[in-house]
Formats: sequence, structure tokens, C-alpha cells
Amino acid sequence: MADKQQPSTDDQTATKAAAQQSAGKAKDAQAKDQPKTDSKAATEAAKPVATAAEVAALKQKASDFEDKYLRAEAEVQNMQTRFQKEQATLIKYDGQQLAKDVLPVIDNLERALAVEATDETAAQLQKGVQMTYDHLEDALKRNNVTEISAIGQKFDPTQHQAVQSVPVEDGQTADTVVKVLQKGYLLKDRVLRPAMVVVAQ
Repeated sequence: MADKQQPSTDDQTATKAAAQQSAGKAKDAQAKDQPKTDSKAATEAAKPVATAAEVAALKQKASDFEDKYLRAEAEVQNMQTRFQKEQATLIKYDGQQLAKDVLPVIDNLERALAVEATDETAAQLQKGVQMTYDHLEDALKRNNVTEISAIGQKFDPTQHQAVQSVPVEDGQTADTVVKVLQKGYLLKDRVLRPAMVVVAQ
């Protein structure tokens, strides 16, 4: 009976090499998986754990920041509202100072008209003054400057300035204006100058 054929040395060497190569791949694969697992575990372990006190402190800090933000936003809105009101007031009463400066001119023209013209030259001059007065008065009215009603009106301290009082006479009512010493004027609903008046008491 023939002897069984023994594997050659080359075959044994090839088999060992294949086994070693397979074992090496398995180790490499295990090595690749291992660092990931270890790295993940290390990361989880490195995460800081916040205590209840720290969480409460952070919540309080966030609440404080929110409160400051809301207050700042409200302040900005208030400033915008105030600015808009001031702008509206400036527009509404535009020209107030000019109107105040013109009032003494009106007073002087009225005094000039109150003087009686005794000759032709004075009459012509008075006519010119009257025309100037009419134009100026019309310009003031077109710009919402109006005279304050006074004669026969009940005394109003917001519009009238009492400089003298007289006893009540027949046909008069107490606390009413009986004489105007200087006219008062309004710009829309604002008093430019109160009327200087005499009041019956």
C-alpha cells in the first residue's frame, strides 16, 4: 500500500502565512473598533455634570438678562413715543416765536389808528396804516393766530390777566371783563399772550 502523500514544505508555509494574515486582519479590525469605544467612553466621562445650584444660578442669570432686555426695550419705546409727541407739538405750534414778535407791531398799529386825523395828510397816512394793519391781521389769522374774546366774557385766568378791578355797575355781572387794556392772542389752542383786562367785582 502506498504511503499517504505528505504536504510539501511550500504548502505548509503558505498555509501558515494565510493563517497569520487572517489573524492580523482580525486584530486590526478589533483595534479599529476598540479606540472608538474607548474614545466615546472617555468623552462621556469628561462631560461636566452641573449641580442643582449651578443650574439655578444659570436660570437666574438668564432671567436677569431677559429683565434687562425688556426694560431697555420699553425705555426705547418710551423715548420714541416722547420724540414723536415733541415733533408733533413743534409742527403744530410752528411759528410761535414769530407770532409773539409780531404782536407788539399790531399793538402799535392799533394805537396809531386810535389817533384822530385832523387834516388830509393825516387821513391819508391813517389810511395807509389801516391797510397795513388789515394785511397783518389777515396774515395772522391765516396762520391760526386769533384774538382772545374778552369784553363781556367771564374772567378766565388761563386767558385773561386781571390788572384792575372795578365795582359792578348796572347791567354788569360779577367776575366779568368790562374793559380790555391790551388784546390777548391764541395760536390754535395755545395762549400766545393773555389779554390784560379790567374785571368787575
